[in-house]
Amino acid sequence: MKEIIKNIKAARSEKKAELVLKNANIVNVFINALEKADVAIEDGIIVGIGEYEGETEIDLEGKYLCPGFIDGHIHIESSFLCGANFEKAVLPHGTTAIITDPHEIANVAGIKGIKFMMETTENLSLSVYFTLPSCVPSTDLDESGAILEAADLYSLYSSPRVVGLSEVMNVYGTIHGDEKVLQKIVDCKVNGKVVDGHAPDVKGKDLNAYIVAGVQSDHECTDIQEAMEKLKRGQYIMIREGTAAHNLKALLPLFKEPYCQRCMLVTDDKHPDDLLRLGHIDDIIRKAISFGVNPLIAIKMATLVPSQYFKLEKMGAVAPGFKADLLVLSNLDSLRIEKVYKSGKLIVENGKVIQSSKLSIDSSDYEEVLHSFHLNEITIEDLQLHQQGENERVICLMPNELLTTEKIIPFQKQEGMAPGVNTKEGIVKLAVFERHKNTNHAGLGFLGNYPLKKGAVASSIAHDSHNLIVAGTRDEDMVLAANTVIQNQGGLAFVVDGKVLGEVELPIAGLMSFKDAETLSKKMNQMKQILSEYGINSDIDPFMTLAFVSLPVIPELRLNTFGLIDVEKQEIIPSVF
Repeated sequence: MKEIIKNIKAARSEKKAELVLKNANIVNVFINALEKADVAIEDGIIVGIGEYEGETEIDLEGKYLCPGFIDGHIHIESSFLCGANFEKAVLPHGTTAIITDPHEIANVAGIKGIKFMMETTENLSLSVYFTLPSCVPSTDLDESGAILEAADLYSLYSSPRVVGLSEVMNVYGTIHGDEKVLQKIVDCKVNGKVVDGHAPDVKGKDLNAYIVAGVQSDHECTDIQEAMEKLKRGQYIMIREGTAAHNLKALLPLFKEPYCQRCMLVTDDKHPDDLLRLGHIDDIIRKAISFGVNPLIAIKMATLVPSQYFKLEKMGAVAPGFKADLLVLSNLDSLRIEKVYKSGKLIVENGKVIQSSKLSIDSSDYEEVLHSFHLNEITIEDLQLHQQGENERVICLMPNELLTTEKIIPFQKQEGMAPGVNTKEGIVKLAVFERHKNTNHAGLGFLGNYPLKKGAVASSIAHDSHNLIVAGTRDEDMVLAANTVIQNQGGLAFVVDGKVLGEVELPIAGLMSFKDAETLSKKMNQMKQILSEYGINSDIDPFMTLAFVSLPVIPELRLNTFGLIDVEKQEIIPSVF
């Protein structure tokens, strides 16, 4: 009560506010307009817009003031950064809050993984909210390090930082009444939280059923027709522009009234180099502006809309009663961020974080997270094709998309390469090895439009179960690349002619590092540069793209430890026949 009375007095100018940002051009996200005024702040809360005096006054001299950006859907694990290092990478880009889905680490280490993420983000300046993983594993045709049922998740809803259930990707189970899936949705609803979707190309009556089950949003739309159908049926649309998926251009018609009222900007997955070089949510806004989008509408979609959707109390606007999470912009076109305020305190100035948070955990509490590899060394025998036939099925990548297509061709034979490989046609061998419980399960197949001319790439990042994935032209190089990742307890490796030409260690669940973005970015860029010399072009991110080849919920074909998966039918099919 005392705090409210004090704020009321400051709002009425009966007392000076603690801080007043004077002469600001305020981005009003309620009416998509600019408003010139002072902004009065007390105890980290905006108490007034108008003419004010403050104990501390800062003259913005007509610069723009907007709410801090909110990423409505991101996997921190995909940045390879942990806690404070992630914060340090995104705060200078104006991101003051994120909603993260920890299903990557949950697939490796279960509830312990989720708690690791919550602990390492608890005391940051960045506000980190969580949606709970809905599908661990993603489907019955996936093999993860943990299985999370509704009962495992329920107690976590008591945390105020948990705002929902994340991307219900088991669409088949949802629309066919799988009670295990539906129980998770019901539990989320009972706790007053939101349910995020993951339903690429789902339409018509299946979409109706998916929404009736309780799913409220989608971040998988790749064309405007799909997005419009889901909008018409009442879903929120998350417009995704990250490292692997680039959906912004196709969804530009949504950046106008009335559609923008129910659309928000998300990255989903963003590598450290892209965060440093391009930015975060600010990068999406800049791209939208370059296509002719009204900056005020783009900012609304990165602030007010996610705040309203996720029921974030008094966030996402420059208005009385809202948290003083604010950005000072020199202009609206280049979106240059001069200052970042969090709860009224200056935390970033001219791209520099003023006071960095520190990472502190008791490693003995997280054995499952820090020692997550349990498999034998890979051998040449593990890569032998046991299927026989005249034809092979190829998983064909699509540039800047997560979707794949199927191609059936005669079984390829190229001198000096593994059977089935044809580097002239961009076809390499693909293998996925179970790495959580030493089951010795492995899937073998072929990947198209992956223009590696020589060598092998291995990674412990293979959504969502994050088994060990290897793509290559020769079995010998694939073996060495895979074993390098195993020895490092996770990460990336590139091998040519029996030599390791590049590696990045990711010892946190095989997904993240304790190192900062600059260090990781430098190592990854060195690897990408080497890979470019062996055929990998800019249309294909060699690691992020490869990471999704194993996910058996995105059409059309995937490869995991069970084998080649027909996603639509959820059936195992032969790679060679």
